This record gives sequence, structure tokens and C-alpha cells, in this order.
Amino acid sequence: MAYGWLPFKGQKVDCPQQIKVLMKVTQEKLPASQIGLEIEIPPETSKQAYEQVIQNFARSTNIPGFRKGKVPRQILLQRLGTLRLKAAALEELIQDSIQQALKQESIAAIGQPQLTSSFEDLVSQYEPGRNLTFSASVDVQPEVHLAKYSGLHVQSEEVKYDPDKVEKVLAENQAEMATLIPVEGRQAKLGDVAVVDFQGSLVNPEDKESEAQAPEIPGGSAKDFQVELREGQFIEGFVDGIIGMNLGETKDISVKFPEDYPQKDIAGHDASFTVTLKELKEKELPELDDDFAQEVSEFETLAELRSSLESRFQAEAERQTKTNVEQALVDELLKHLEVELPETMIAQEVDNLLTQTAIQLSRQGIDVKKLFTQENISQLRERSRPEAVEQLKRSLAIQEVAKLESLQAEPAAVEARIQELKSQYAGKDIDLERLQEIVEEELTTEKTMSWLEEHATVELVPAGSLEKRAGEAGEAEEDTEAALSPAEEEVKAVQAEVVEEAKEDGE
Repeated sequence: MAYGWLPFKGQKVDCPQQIKVLMKVTQEKLPASQIGLEIEIPPETSKQAYEQVIQNFARSTNIPGFRKGKVPRQILLQRLGTLRLKAAALEELIQDSIQQALKQESIAAIGQPQLTSSFEDLVSQYEPGRNLTFSASVDVQPEVHLAKYSGLHVQSEEVKYDPDKVEKVLAENQAEMATLIPVEGRQAKLGDVAVVDFQGSLVNPEDKESEAQAPEIPGGSAKDFQVELREGQFIEGFVDGIIGMNLGETKDISVKFPEDYPQKDIAGHDASFTVTLKELKEKELPELDDDFAQEVSEFETLAELRSSLESRFQAEAERQTKTNVEQALVDELLKHLEVELPETMIAQEVDNLLTQTAIQLSRQGIDVKKLFTQENISQLRERSRPEAVEQLKRSLAIQEVAKLESLQAEPAAVEARIQELKSQYAGKDIDLERLQEIVEEELTTEKTMSWLEEHATVELVPAGSLEKRAGEAGEAEEDTEAALSPAEEEVKAVQAEVVEEAKEDGE
């Protein structure tokens, strides 16, 4: 393996056998879950490494007038230079001795070790046949300490089942199944469906009295355009302007494009649309009966459909309440967590987050290459870092509780879940070993969260109450956080801009 310590661009000679180093190793605990190593290599080993490199170069170096392997030592030293040979020997010696030191000291390293001594200084100090001492560091699994994990007191929002949701879904299905009936002799009103011609143009408030032709809005015109007259449809003010119009009437409607409108050249601009109402239709809703239920679902009766919707929304409310409780428990658990995360672990989690983002975007048909560019990747990584740290802390805290309480997934439950997933993804190539790890981790987490809840005091409060308190607290801390927001907003803006461009190209 090569760490890139060798500062020369010369020939790289591979040693046929790793040098066995008998050495003294001193460990030092460093911040951020690192271990510092001071490694002392004895004289015979430092000489052996140097001699072996000379032999390797002698076998592989082409020098005019000499056969390979027959180059005199002094000629080889003159041709290649002592400094280069020392550097090559040092690179091999340092790499091999670090790996052997980790094995000798039973250190479970994560990521690549780092040389903390100056390589250039080591080259100048290195004398084959004399002691060589250098320093390195390596990331290790962090030590996790929970000052408290049992008997937690938390508040969590309770999401209650809302019967109105059932009626809302049925009403939406009715609207989708509605028949459009042409109407005459009255003005347009909310709920109607209008067919219009329109032509839009930008308006400069300072030039309202000017006779100059206002610039047309690109793509801002249409004929026989069907628009449902309901709130939130089209640009704000457009639907309101149509309401009250009569068939055949032409009217100028003034609107203003929102500041966050996707087309940046017209975002925030005033505009005027000349609209002609050509047709007006109203919705005739189907009856809420068994026939309707059969039309919109797999159920035979309206009662069965209602019962199914009620069960679904009740289950959703229970799941959301459960999620809120688990979130509150973990948030409280983190207050008692002490851990120093190694950079290697954070970098790996950032990679995982960005990979997940890339997969999700690609599934939406977005060209992720436009997002993950050399210019944006460093910002995206920095933007993802807080989330990566948070996720790692949560995972480590839950794992520590499981370890302390000897909680683990039941083998039968793991096997059942694996079989269920295999049937779902039948015909697809599945890494069964990785699947086993994921299922065991998920089921152990579920078991641990249940244990935490059983050994905690959970106060359920009305939905929205904690969010309101958090908002009030956030207002009080607004000045403190202001210093961080510009940088965060800049990164968010870059991300949003690139994603929007990628979406447009995907479309």
C-alpha cells in the first residue's frame, strides 16, 4: 500500500517480502478518538530495509554498460542518489512498521493511519544501522459513555386520529370522479372549471402611463386553457380575477409573480394577463354510495371503504405518535452522551448521506452529475456534516444502550424478516450477508427503543404545542444564531440552484 509520503517521482520498487520489524511502540490517547503511536525501529531493522531497497533497485534499474543485477553498489548510489534510496527505504519501512505496530498492539484502526512526523525530516535523520523513531496517528472506534439512559423524562406530541380526514379523502375522490357540466347565464364562481384564452405581459410600475408595448412573458400565453377555480391554483390573483366574469367577457387581471418563482427573470415582477372566458363548467359530484366505493376502491360497500380509511388514519396517527416518542427519547438520551467522533467515521457517514441523496435524485430522473461537481462537492459535504454527526451520535447512543442491557434481535424474528424481504425482492441480486446485518441492526434498534420507552416517563402533549414552544425559544436565540445562517444559506442556495437546474434538464 502507498500513502504518498515519498516526495520523489522516481521508480517505485516493491519489496518481495514485508520486513519483519521488532520495535518498541508507545501509545498515546489523542482527541477525536485517535491513538498516537511513537514507533522505535532498532538499528538492524533500519539497515535491513535500506539494504533490501538497494538490492531491489539493483535488480530492476537499467544503467548503460551494466547488466541488470550486476550494477556495482557505488555506481548505483551515484546514479540514484543516497537521498532517493533512503526515502524509498523509509516509505517501505514506515508503512510496514505501522501495520505491524497496529497488529502488535491489537489496535482496531478505522481508516488510513497518518504519519505525523515530517517525512522530509525523517529522510534527513535516517541513518541505516541506527535507531529510527517516528510518530503516527490512527482513528479508532470511539468510546461511548452515557451518564444516564434509564428513567428518562420526556414530553412528546400525541397525534390523534382526525375523523375529518376520512371525509376529506372521500370528497377528493368525489371531485376526481365528478362530471363536468357546461353552465350558462351566471358568473364564474369558486369550484367551477373555466376554459380561457390568456396573454401575459410584464408591467413596469414606473411605465404604467407609457404607450410602449409591454414585453410578453415567455410561455405566458395559451388558448383553450382549462383551469379549476380554487385557491392555490395558478399564480396568486389569477383565479380571483376570473371569479365574477361572464361568458365571452375579456378582462385584464393584474398579478405579481412570487419572489421564489422558478423562472428567475420574471420572479417578483408585476404582470398583467388579458383573459377571455370561453367556457364555464361546474362539477356534478357522484353520490356517496356502494357504487361509488366500488368505483374508487377494491371494497364492495361504502361502509367497508370508510372502515378501511378509518383504520388507516388511526394507524398513521399511532405511528406518528410512536415516532415522536422515539425522537424525544433519543433527543433526551443525547443530552447524557459523551463521545468523540473520529474524522474517518464522520467522512464515511457524509459519503453515505450523499450517496443516498444521489440515488433519490437519480430515481427522480435528475442528472446527479450536475449536482455533484468539483465546484459543489466540498460545499455539499460541509452542508451534510452536521446531519452526519447527529446520525452517528444517535446510532452510537442506541447501540450503547443495547450493549449495556444485552439487547439483541431474536434469531427467529431476524429470519422471518429476511424471508419477507427476499420475497419482496424476488429475482433481484441481494447481498444476503449485508441484508442479515441490516435486519439485525434494525430489529435490535426497535428492541432498544422499546426498552427505553418502558424505562422512561413519557408525557404526551397536544400536537403542535412543543413546536410552538420551540419557535418561541428560537426567536429569543435569533441574534445568537444569525452569525451562522449566512454560510448555511449560501450552501443551501447553491444546492437548491443546482437541483433546480438538474430538474429542468430532467424534464
